[in-house]
Amino acid sequence: MLPVYLINGFLESGKTEFIKFTIEQPYFRSRRNTLLLVCEEGESEYEERLLKKTNTILELVEDASDLTSQRMLELEKKYKPERIILEYNGMWNMKDMKLPVHWKVEQQITIIDGSTFPMYYTNMKSLVAEMVRRSEMIIFNRCDGIEEDLPGYKRNVKAVNPKAEIIFEGRDGEIDATLEEELPYDLNQSVIALDDSCFGVWYLDAMDHLDRYVGKTISFVAQVLRPKNFPKGYFVPGRLAMTCCADDMAFLGYACEYEEAGALKEKSWVQVTAVVAKEYFADYQGEGPILKASKVEACKAPKEEVISFT
Repeated sequence: MLPVYLINGFLESGKTEFIKFTIEQPYFRSRRNTLLLVCEEGESEYEERLLKKTNTILELVEDASDLTSQRMLELEKKYKPERIILEYNGMWNMKDMKLPVHWKVEQQITIIDGSTFPMYYTNMKSLVAEMVRRSEMIIFNRCDGIEEDLPGYKRNVKAVNPKAEIIFEGRDGEIDATLEEELPYDLNQSVIALDDSCFGVWYLDAMDHLDRYVGKTISFVAQVLRPKNFPKGYFVPGRLAMTCCADDMAFLGYACEYEEAGALKEKSWVQVTAVVAKEYFADYQGEGPILKASKVEACKAPKEEVISFT
């Protein structure tokens, strides 16, 4: 398999600077060729000195129709690279990209200009979603002066890709990525009631800050999901969420331990009261949030069955 390092983002987001920095690092050096496919040219350019020094061969792909498996195979045969770096055009939909079968995406990183993120997220939400959906790492740069907005940016991205590592950077380096925003509920209440506007925030915050919920009681309206591979006495109470557009939905919920889970009807609506715990669960492949339900009661479907993060 030929490893591919996929770097995406909109024009002038900082993709080229990130790649230039990376290929010059000792840990990334190689005596064999690296093929760099550049799908758009911005103000920053690759110096010939750097390319020669790092055994990097640059090929420009000016149109999406030219980025075909056949073209890639021809370049592979011509240069015999050890690996591929693909600087992808942010205006090309990721769904349309077809790599040769033996080209494997080793790592996908999305670079985002924090100062222009709201504009792109508002007007090109589907393109942003396709970029970040499979990215292991998402780097927001140029974040100076917008620190108070970063928790919201993080929530928007986590809604599409909950497992992504998100890094915020300013002129002086990394900005604390665990910035906390004011939560729309009181953590000190004896029972934390989550309404439609709170559920998505709680779901994402519990993923990042589980320890502050352990031992606390929460209550919320949810739909019943009973995965076939779940152990007896467990189900998933959750909500269908619109992550970027009407055609892009995700079911958000955590495993819930409940003695009478087997009697619950799939897709029925229930009011759940449960204590949050942190335990190993096979589907998590490690520790994660487990709800210990003390009460699960049938209820009516909410007026808006689908929640939104925006």
